[in-house]
Amino acid sequence: MRQPVPHEPTRITVDDAYGRFERGESILFVDSRNPKAWSESDVRLPGAVRIPADDVRSHVGGLKRGHTIVTYCT
Repeated sequence: MRQPVPHEPTRITVDDAYGRFERGESILFVDSRNPKAWSESDVRLPGAVRIPADDVRSHVGGLKRGHTIVTYCT
């Protein structure tokens, strides 16, 4: 069953995300790299939630509310 999405997704740059973070905006980062890309990388964003891209829609209802959600992948 699809979860309703409260807002349409918007693409932002790394600089936009950093600016929002620096201004104190409440951001939840979701690492949506596929399992192979994630396991082959030693780069991790501290505090990011790990949800593969194919699973994000089914998990969005369980994410903390009140945050801007920023997903990223390679």
